[in-house]
Amino acid sequence: MSLVRPADPSKLYTLGSNSENSGSDKINFKNGANQYFRDSYNQHYFSDSPTEETCPSNSDSIVTENSFNSYQPHSVSEYLNVPDNELIDYDDDDIRLKLQELERELLNDNDENDDDSMDIDCEWAHSIENLALPNSSKQPLTSKELLFDCASSISDGNMEEASISIRKLRQMVSIQGDPPQRIAAYMVEGLAARMAASGQGIYRALKCKEPPASDRLSAMQILFEICPCFKFGFMAANGAIAEAFKNEERVHIIDFDINQGSQYITLIQALGTRPGKPPHMRITGVDDPESVQRVIGGLKVIGQRLEQLAKSVGMPFEFQALATKTEDVTPSMLNCQPNEAIVVNFAFQLHHMPDESVSTVNQRDQLLRMVKSLEPKLVTVVEQDVNTNTAPFFPRFVEAYNYYSAVFESLDATLPRESLDRMNVERQCLARDIVNIVACEGVERIERYEVAGKWRARMTMAGFKSYPLSPYVNGTIKILLKQYCDKYKVKEEGGSLHFGWADKILIVASAWK
Repeated sequence: MSLVRPADPSKLYTLGSNSENSGSDKINFKNGANQYFRDSYNQHYFSDSPTEETCPSNSDSIVTENSFNSYQPHSVSEYLNVPDNELIDYDDDDIRLKLQELERELLNDNDENDDDSMDIDCEWAHSIENLALPNSSKQPLTSKELLFDCASSISDGNMEEASISIRKLRQMVSIQGDPPQRIAAYMVEGLAARMAASGQGIYRALKCKEPPASDRLSAMQILFEICPCFKFGFMAANGAIAEAFKNEERVHIIDFDINQGSQYITLIQALGTRPGKPPHMRITGVDDPESVQRVIGGLKVIGQRLEQLAKSVGMPFEFQALATKTEDVTPSMLNCQPNEAIVVNFAFQLHHMPDESVSTVNQRDQLLRMVKSLEPKLVTVVEQDVNTNTAPFFPRFVEAYNYYSAVFESLDATLPRESLDRMNVERQCLARDIVNIVACEGVERIERYEVAGKWRARMTMAGFKSYPLSPYVNGTIKILLKQYCDKYKVKEEGGSLHFGWADKILIVASAWK
């Protein structure tokens, strides 16, 4: 993976200056449990060093190739779904004669020597045969059409038909192809994982594993850098935070998904280089103790990197590592001080919290109410704009396909087709989200995105009011976006910034008080 450099510091300075499903939707596939990945490209491209702790064993997550891909009816009655004793063994000549006799009776014509009648007989029989036989002239299904047929079959419980579609799809798609081929390559594995009930194990195995070292960024961070919709979502949040801290001497940012901490590289540079004395900044980074970063001391490394950057621009800085699951965070853990301005940053994190469709506890709204009790000066929210939370399986599949199609197309405009970074980002980050959205249900479905209107309703119910982003921040982002492909779009709506590709909104950034 190559190093992605931060944005031009001069641009960063200008930004900071001057201111659920029904029970029938969950499919349990029972036909065997061995070697689900055998002889498929999936074995090669989804094999990112899964461990015993993160992956299901071969005995409980896999479907054999024979039972999964090679279903064949054992008899004519099985194929037609009628008992053997109700079938009559006709040959082709018998069928033709029967059709001719039936036509004569219907037309009340018993003259077997009438040539005109015989012509009608033949035409009628030929028409019946055309209805009964496959239309050889019909165009083959595209990968998208076949994907949707497969998802529909799974939704209806028709596993035999779905497995045939999966086998066909695996012959059509490639992670090195054009965007439709690439998204189909990952979505078909999500469908297969749903049938094998192995989606959660694959999701865990595909987690980004790159250490947060100073000379290497995670695949997720590369995605944020190369896809302007994600990148400018962070920039919009940083612009709002910089304005909130304009006249503050002590500031405290609480981030419930610190990730690599790269969002704050640009913010520290902006605050540390603008006119006047920089504020004393404290960042509390929350990180799941079970994450890979925690195991390799990720929070410590992130803190040290940010401290070094703050020192280089003359900014007083503290980093507080909080290795706790988000749902377990309490106000006392955050150690908030009365003389500091508090900002809470939710960047691509809130959608991981289960809501009322998963549990009566509703951790999503509970977290927002807890944050409101801190009396923050500002709360920033950056989220994907698509409903993968409450939509039933098939509509969710369609929404996910349309959303990720736009993401894959946008990546094609940013990185060359043969780019290893692109393949790594798609495999480690986008693929794992797709698998989770398509294959998992209940508490196992973690990637639960919501549309902007639903987030607006949640924030309002928690007691927050919209804090529109300033015209200066909006204008700066629009100018920078012109450096990219003209299919990237940005629009203001309801005080939020909506970033998209062509006509599809992908990311929405908003601020709240």
